[in-house]
Amino acid sequence: MTTQPLALIIEDDERLAEIFSVALVNYGFATEIILDGAVAFARLTATEPAVVVLDLHLPNVPGQEILRQIRADERLAKTPVVVVTADLSAVQEVRDIADLILTKPFKVKMLQKAVDRVISDHRFM
Repeated sequence: MTTQPLALIIEDDERLAEIFSVALVNYGFATEIILDGAVAFARLTATEPAVVVLDLHLPNVPGQEILRQIRADERLAKTPVVVVTADLSAVQEVRDIADLILTKPFKVKMLQKAVDRVISDHRFM
């Protein structure tokens, strides 16, 4: 029995997180939803997800700080991160360290394609 790769969904809008989760489960991932930045920060110390879907506006710890933690952690530095946000000004701050950025709203199929793209890109690193 093969285990599915883990997609960590860090998104404070529970409805959107569930939509992202269903899309990624249908695409072959196991998913875990985290709605709070501090919880995500702690969880990343205990897991190595195959991909992270990260909102920038989170309670307690902002997504930008979580992304910096991921890139600074030797275990996670090459983990593909898809940033999802409606805040175009915040995009500038993470453009150089995110693997891909999707601006809300977007179609679920775009998320699946984005995850496929960043996973494929990282296989050759």
